[in-house]
Amino acid sequence: MMKRFMFPLFWRIFLSIWLAMAVTVVASHLASRYLLDRERQAIERQVGLQELAREALVIREQRGRGDAWRFLRSEGERLDLHLMLIEKEQGQHRLPRAIRERIQSGWYPHKPAVLDLQEGYQLVAWPRMGGDGWLDPRMFWFVEMGLAFLLISLACWWIARMVSRPLRHMEGTARAIAGGDTGLRVAGRIARRRDEVGQLATAFNGMTDRLCQLLDRQNQLLRDISHDLRTPLARQRVAIELASDSGADEALMTSILRQNERLETMTGQILTLYRVSENGGDMAREPVKPMVLVNHVLQDAADYAEHQRVDCKLVASEESKAVSVLGDGGLLQRAFDNVLQNALDHTPPGKSVKLSLSTGNERIRLIVADEGPGAPEDLLQHLFEPFFRADKSRGGKGWGLGLAIARDIIQAHDGHISARNRDEGGLEVILELPVFVGG
Repeated sequence: MMKRFMFPLFWRIFLSIWLAMAVTVVASHLASRYLLDRERQAIERQVGLQELAREALVIREQRGRGDAWRFLRSEGERLDLHLMLIEKEQGQHRLPRAIRERIQSGWYPHKPAVLDLQEGYQLVAWPRMGGDGWLDPRMFWFVEMGLAFLLISLACWWIARMVSRPLRHMEGTARAIAGGDTGLRVAGRIARRRDEVGQLATAFNGMTDRLCQLLDRQNQLLRDISHDLRTPLARQRVAIELASDSGADEALMTSILRQNERLETMTGQILTLYRVSENGGDMAREPVKPMVLVNHVLQDAADYAEHQRVDCKLVASEESKAVSVLGDGGLLQRAFDNVLQNALDHTPPGKSVKLSLSTGNERIRLIVADEGPGAPEDLLQHLFEPFFRADKSRGGKGWGLGLAIARDIIQAHDGHISARNRDEGGLEVILELPVFVGG
């Protein structure tokens, strides 16, 4: 396969800025030349100024200064010029200040026309302020700076857009993939770019494809193993019970049966985890009361809590007792039970687990707080990941599936779950669900 021609991003940016500067210089120079030519032509196109100056001088000598001034004014109105007859040595102070500055300026195209007469006089001519071609010298500077600012701003905007737009697209795609939408990829128009951005997009898509394949294989493997284990485990359980009835060592059979039950529980949790992860949005939903589910969970956990010598306390507001949420009652009860079991597993004997139920902002909140050792702050965000166990602080019990299943169930019900350490010690898990307000 022929390798595509690459145009590196460095040279794209470099050439874009260089071209912008070059175009700016050329455009401002052309604009200045046009304006200067326009101003100069406004004076140079007037012919016969020399004869007009001599005629004005004759009138001044024969009829006086006033008649000469009126003659120049009328001729100036006809030619759209200011005309002034002055003496070479003493007359320039009669000129307007702006005209004197232009005469003394080193920029020749901006100077008025000054005609020297042999009799020691000068005729100074410049366009009227409202006439064609008369421009303030500062205007040229403003035109050049304005063009430079406009062109360079457009170039910088284009470069910033060229670089940032695909990067924002890739960032949004990465966030969506991290949020669970593994079918998204960076758009082909970006991946086909012949620069580093295109290479990055192509590598990103390839990496995502590979990671998704690995995750799919992992999920399929765990699902298949968990499913296939259920039948031999069930048969093993029957064999253990038969062996126990036949007079085998009771303590040994009890130990084997307990391990068998643990394996069955684990396989059941793995199947539940993947069922919720893949089909959570398609579950059947109906109004259920969280208060009722919490009471069922407490009843089911009563024996285990007594065995652990841990006291469970429930505090519920009056409003929370009547509200409902829309969802699968069995799955929600499973989520509540997993969180409570996690708290019971890590609460020392003689301590207590407190459950509180409250409402607010059209949501119902369940807080399960234990009096255990808590968890390191840097590990809190990982507590809801499958197979994660904070062994150093939480004892290493279980398989790290209970909270992961609870998280997926709560998220499938458009809720939110989080964990934080309590100031007085221990860990509290907060579950929030939207309140059902339908009929």
